[in-house]
Amino acid sequence: MNSEQQLFDETPLRRFEYDDSLVLAADVGVADDASVDVVDGTVIVVRDGEQYEQELPNTTDARAFINNGVLTIEVSDEESDI
Repeated sequence: MNSEQQLFDETPLRRFEYDDSLVLAADVGVADDASVDVVDGTVIVVRDGEQYEQELPNTTDARAFINNGVLTIEVSDEESDI
């Protein structure tokens, strides 16, 4: 993935690279019932009754969370090939 790619339903995706990690961020909008989880290298977001999935290639260690409508995915740079 790069900063030009899109997430889920054409949501713009930003990429931030650090020494020991990679952070992907997307504004998915504020929703009271939004939740996110990472299962077997796939980010799963449930928002407004809809489920969206995005695979993270070649990674085993990732975590994701939503805060104020911003989806953040943190990936250990040592294990990723994103």
